[in-house]
Amino acid sequence: MNEIKYEIVEHIGVLSETAKGWRTELNLVSWGEREPKYDLRNWSENHERIGKGIALSKEEIIKLKELLKDVQ
Repeated sequence: MNEIKYEIVEHIGVLSETAKGWRTELNLVSWGEREPKYDLRNWSENHERIGKGIALSKEEIIKLKELLKDVQ
């Protein structure tokens, strides 16, 4: 299996953590040496294992912020 190359450029924050240490985090991540994107996904404690997630451009994260302002 091919290794996924990534670099966490900036750690923004943790949304939640499981009893096993996996955390849902928002980070700025460069995948495959591409331009960094805002990335929301599950990570193991040491960031060596990666769960499912979503990567968003700056424009998309701004739009998401706008959409969430009315959520109660």
